[in-house]
Amino acid sequence: MKGVTNPIVPGWYADPEARTYAGKHWIYATRSFTEYTMQMNLDAFSSEDLIHWDKHEAIIEMSDFPWVWRAVWAPTHIEHKGKYYLVFASNDIQSNDEIGGLEIAIADRPEGPYRGYLGKPLIDRFIHNAQPIDAHFFKDDDGTIYLYYGGWGHCNVAQMNDDMTGFVPLGNGKLFESITPEGYVEGPCMIKKDGLYYLMWSMGGWTNGTYRVAYGVSDHPLGPFENKGTILEKQEPIAEGPGHHGYLHLPEEDVWFIVYHRRIIGDNEPGNRMLCIDRLFIEAGEIKPVVMTDGW
Repeated sequence: MKGVTNPIVPGWYADPEARTYAGKHWIYATRSFTEYTMQMNLDAFSSEDLIHWDKHEAIIEMSDFPWVWRAVWAPTHIEHKGKYYLVFASNDIQSNDEIGGLEIAIADRPEGPYRGYLGKPLIDRFIHNAQPIDAHFFKDDDGTIYLYYGGWGHCNVAQMNDDMTGFVPLGNGKLFESITPEGYVEGPCMIKKDGLYYLMWSMGGWTNGTYRVAYGVSDHPLGPFENKGTILEKQEPIAEGPGHHGYLHLPEEDVWFIVYHRRIIGDNEPGNRMLCIDRLFIEAGEIKPVVMTDGW
């Protein structure tokens, strides 16, 4: 494959979630502004070749979420029974007394429009001390859909029910299990390969060059996930502050890509983040350190 350039699209975007539906690749992303009240919808990008991207603006019908007044960000996405589900964080709530948290919306097509699904947040409180942000859907081989999420240094996992309106008990009988690995800050992401579960997460601070990605591996989706090291971090002269990522997989060639945001080295404006794609190498229970590029 030739011609991929980083960043892949112009403008400031962050927190990408990537999926492939019917041969087309999709990235759902935060409109990245330092001022949260300007982040009042999400944009998506679609491509058949990872080079040329079409932009789909304002994919959520925000009038269906009248309680959301600031900070729409950090999407995750899944197809289930012919419908498309989008979960995103809202309002950056700081306590159980504030409204917001994780919202869920539904659409008939990957590009939306996404309409309100519950008439209320999906998760609106702090469970195991995890701020309800940074959700990530993972569909296991048996069709079970897990939701990993959490900020403020705590990571939870829950299992979605079949109609995607809430949760069913996990195998241990709990609705929410804390699986926080050492060094976890936010931004969980799960990959399964050859029977192993690879949980990745962001560490450091999203506003600066300390942001980076670590991982752990387990033979079970609930872990435990021991921190096996950093796989994505500042790389001079390319970029700094890489993190909060998703992934794409080309099963025909068994090729993996990491889809992430990063910063220009020395740029102190917190919102200035860009979407990028690079190769991800996973083998024998290890994820190799990612080499960031300007293009490949």
